[in-house]
Amino acid sequence: MANDHLPIVETHKNTRILRWCSEADTDAFARSLAASPALRDAFIALQGDLGAGKTTFVRHLLRALGIAGRIKSPTYAVVEPHEAPDGLQIFHFDFYRFADPREWDDAGFRDIFAGPGLKLAEWPENAAGRTPVADLAIKIEAMTDDTRSVTLLANTPRGSDLLARTAA
Repeated sequence: MANDHLPIVETHKNTRILRWCSEADTDAFARSLAASPALRDAFIALQGDLGAGKTTFVRHLLRALGIAGRIKSPTYAVVEPHEAPDGLQIFHFDFYRFADPREWDDAGFRDIFAGPGLKLAEWPENAAGRTPVADLAIKIEAMTDDTRSVTLLANTPRGSDLLARTAA
């Protein structure tokens, strides 16, 4: 009879769940991701409530990629561009306040997503239907004990390469 029912918890090769107990764990994950050649032209979607740690993760990732100086949240600007020392173009989007799809076309975001470089997008659901499928979706959830539950979902072969790089 048990064979007639799907398992309550299902594990897929394209999904991994992590626990970040401290900001040092966030940094270590960002460094492992930064070391992957597949990151160069990836699109990473970051999901989670306000204060979950999306921007903190991006700051650690940008530091791991060699970005120095102040790293601002693009909450009001919608996108903050960066260039790594090796020439990698990086675009950090925050679609939290994104409301009008015409903004997408007017701002030239289609060209950015079609071109080379790393794209990181917070609140991607607010631009649904405009962004391509994320190579890697990262959902960060703040737990009551101040740890973070992090779900990684690879949606493309590039995302699978990134996920494999984060194996721990």
